[in-house]
Amino acid sequence: MGELEGLETERLLALYRCMLLIRMFEDRVYYLFLQGEIAGTLHQYQGQEAVAVGVCDHLSHTDWITSTHRPHGHALAKGVSTRAAMAELYAKATGCCGGKGGSMHLGDPAVGMLPAIAIVGGGNSIAAGMGLAFKLRKSQQAAVCFFGDGATNEGAFHESLNFAAVRRLPILYVCENNLYGASTPYTMTSALADVAERAAAYGVTAQIVDGMDVLAVHAATGKALEPIRAGEGPILLECKTYRFTGHSRSDARGYRTREEEAEWKSRDPIARLGDALVAAGQVDTAALERITAAVEGELEDAVEFARNSPDPSPEQALEDVYA
Repeated sequence: MGELEGLETERLLALYRCMLLIRMFEDRVYYLFLQGEIAGTLHQYQGQEAVAVGVCDHLSHTDWITSTHRPHGHALAKGVSTRAAMAELYAKATGCCGGKGGSMHLGDPAVGMLPAIAIVGGGNSIAAGMGLAFKLRKSQQAAVCFFGDGATNEGAFHESLNFAAVRRLPILYVCENNLYGASTPYTMTSALADVAERAAAYGVTAQIVDGMDVLAVHAATGKALEPIRAGEGPILLECKTYRFTGHSRSDARGYRTREEEAEWKSRDPIARLGDALVAAGQVDTAALERITAAVEGELEDAVEFARNSPDPSPEQALEDVYA
């Protein structure tokens, strides 16, 4: 576990609460899908919460992120409201994308999150454009590009990284290496053991981070954003993490062992931070239980809000369309 020193208890609890919100949101949504209350497919984020929270805690609403087909955690960590996220999954007009995006396209420009792009590697090229815009404006903004290990075999990953390096763009590339591209192990698609090694080919600084430790991710992100904002060019963080669920809700996870899953679950980022806070005497278990109860209340409110929200009108299908 990363060092607790350097962060006030209030901020540590905010990190804990945000990770817990993502976890409980995902758990609640899973059952709503099983009950048929929400339609479509589902790519969940349980287990990877430390990455989204550790990174986004450093960002303001004027910093922008791009996301993936697994965007719920990024959205909640970046500040998309729980109500708006839930309503989007219900395809309601009050959703963050007006009910037009659904699970794989959450986002809200008001908080600096481009609606997620479900194409693998699709956000990498967009992030390069964002970074170029920020540099030309001399705005001190940063772009953060989240992507999985599978995206590193897409041309967009290499083209974006190369362009960003040559133009010294203010971009933080965050690879969430959860070991599998859908059901294919990363070791079967790359001769290199680590994604971070690929950055060297483009002259980009890279660091491997324990993606199951929110404090490690938080510290690495804070350190990386300083030179990025100072105009020194992009940096890549490879966060070693693990999704506790399958690739999508129809995935029975037959390609990995239950022993492997148990090993990674023993490193649950939420439990690790909670246990560390209690062990350090900064909080007691009752305080953590109060946070859980508050998050449960927030989710109950979000579900009721979504259920009672209006459906989009047919006329709204012609809005927000660009040729």
